[in-house]
Amino acid sequence: MNPQVHSLFDPQTCTATHIVFDAPGGCAAVIDPVLNYEPKSGHTSSKSADQVLEFLAANNLKLQWLLETHAHADHLSSAQYLKEKAGGNIAIGENITGVQKAFKSLFNLESAFPVNGSQFDTLFAADEVFYIGQLQARALYVPGHTPADMAYLIGDSIFIGDTLFMPDVGTARCDFPGGDARQLFQSIQKLLSFPPETRLFLCHDYPPAGREVCTHTTVAQQKAENIHVRDGVSEADFVALRQKRDSGLEMPYLLIPAIQVNIRAGALPEAEENGTRYLKIPLNAL
Repeated sequence: MNPQVHSLFDPQTCTATHIVFDAPGGCAAVIDPVLNYEPKSGHTSSKSADQVLEFLAANNLKLQWLLETHAHADHLSSAQYLKEKAGGNIAIGENITGVQKAFKSLFNLESAFPVNGSQFDTLFAADEVFYIGQLQARALYVPGHTPADMAYLIGDSIFIGDTLFMPDVGTARCDFPGGDARQLFQSIQKLLSFPPETRLFLCHDYPPAGREVCTHTTVAQQKAENIHVRDGVSEADFVALRQKRDSGLEMPYLLIPAIQVNIRAGALPEAEENGTRYLKIPLNAL
C-alpha cells in the first residue's frame, strides 16, 4: 500500500514538512514539522504547525506519529506543540542519545537533562517496522549528516531527511559533531539501491534562481543528475568534495536555538523563576 502525501514548505527555513496518510479519514504521520522562530526577537509562533493541524482536520485524519529524521540544526521542531494539539507519538532514531550528549556538554545544560532519549516517545532501531494506520513503514539508519539520521520507507516513498537535496543542489553537510562524509556516501548508496521509480521526499530545498521549489525527487533522477553523488562518482571523490565544501560553510543561522529545542523533542526549556524561558549562546565555542 502506497502512502498519500501532502507537503508543506516553510520559506524562512526552506524546510519541507510531509503529512503521510493511508486514506482520508484514516491515520497520519507528520515528518519534520516546523516551529516558527524569529531570531531577532526570540519569538516563536505556530504558523507552520497550524497549517498541519488544518490539513489533518480537513481530511479527518488521526495523528499517529510525529517523525523526526534527526535533530535539525536549521529549524525548530513543532513536534511537542502538535502532540499537545492532536496527539501522536514523537519518534526519532535511537542514536539521538549521542547527539544529546555532545550538545549537553556544548551548551552546559542543566545536570538533570537526560541523555537517554527519554524526551521522545519512541526511539527506532535500524530497520524497525511500524505502522501508520494501514501503511507499513520501516525506519532506515542513514548516518553521515549526523550520527543519528533516519529515513522512513513507506510504500513507494522514502522520506530521506538531510541526506540528499535536489540533484542540482547536491548533498548534506557532514561537519556537525559525529558527522562523517564516508558514512553519508554509504547511506546515500543504500537509498539509491531502491527501485528507480522510488520517490524520495526531501527535508529541504534551496532552489537556484529560476527553479520552483521541489519537495521530492526519484532514485533515478538522483543517480543520473546529482551534482555531488551521481553514478560514476567514487566514494573517495565524494569524501574529498564534501570535506572541501564543508570547510568553507558558515554555521546554520538557527543552529544555536534549534539544537537546544530539538534534542528536547521540540520542547522549549523550562521557565526560570521569573516565568521566562531562556536559550543559551556559547561564546567562542563554535
